[in-house]
Formats: sequence, C-alpha cells, structure tokens
Amino acid sequence: MFRLIEKMAGGGIRPPKLSAQELFWSWCGSFLGIGAVALLHERVLAPYDLVMIIGSFGASAVLIYGAITSPLAQPRNLLGGHLLSGFVGVGVYQGLGQFPWLAAALAVSLAIVVMQMTRTLHPPGGATALIAVIGSGEIHALGWLYPFVPAFSGALVMLLVALLVNNLAPERRYPLYW
Repeated sequence: MFRLIEKMAGGGIRPPKLSAQELFWSWCGSFLGIGAVALLHERVLAPYDLVMIIGSFGASAVLIYGAITSPLAQPRNLLGGHLLSGFVGVGVYQGLGQFPWLAAALAVSLAIVVMQMTRTLHPPGGATALIAVIGSGEIHALGWLYPFVPAFSGALVMLLVALLVNNLAPERRYPLYW
C-alpha cells in the first residue's frame, strides 16, 4: 500500500511558465478555431438539422492550440481520433443503446483501444464516442453521418485554423508530423 501512495506523490518537474506571446497565440487559435466551427454550425448546418460542434472539440482546442508539441495534438491523432471514435460510438449506441450505462462505458473503452491500435490516440476522441451514446436526439438522428459531420469535419476546420495560426507565430511550428 505504501508503494502505491509513494507512486502517487509525483516528483516530476512542472512545465515551464508560458510567455505572454505563447498565451496570445493559444488564445487566438482556440478562439478562431471554435468560432469557425460554431459559426458554420449556426449559419450553415443548423437550418438542416445537422450538427457541426460537439463538446469534445473544446478539449481538442486545448491540445491543438495550447499543447501543439504533444503527440496527442498532431493532425493524425486529431482527425483519426475523432473519426474512428465517432464510428465506435455510433456502432455501440446502435447495438446497445437500450443499456446506456453499458453503451457509454463500452464506447469509450473501445474507442481508446481503437485509437491505440491505429496510433491515433486523441483524448477528446473518448468524448466523441461518449457523445454518440449520451447525446441528444439530434445527435442520434445523425446515425452513421455523425463520424463525418460533426466529428471529422469539425476537427478538420479546427485543424485548418491550427495550421494557419500556429505557424504565424515565429517560435511555433505545427504539426511536428502527419
């Protein structure tokens, strides 16, 4: 038991304090990225009962605008994580939606394993799978469209903004790899 407690004590080094310029670019990217997806949702897709923005994009914004060197923030992980997790979530919901607790747990767990197997691990992907299960009737009505709109297409819009904003700053470079 003592060993377990000892492991939880931490002891690593905290990340360094960020410069005002770094904070500025993170803010700009997240504002423009989420703003673009929300605007597309409101002005283009909502009138057709389609969804463009989901909660997991907030967490993606943290990674692709605020932690751009993380392997979890790279384009392959962003796009693949949302797309694959969307498919997992829809499949689990369609098969086990009558058991919400089981569908929720299975969707997230399977999404993690699928992302690990495909080297597309993106933590917000777990939320994308979960949203497919616990989301609104509007989300459920999308069916197999959900992995594409909003999961992949919204992530793609955010990626395009990340490519632009993250490379405008002289000290930033994104992506590290595809």
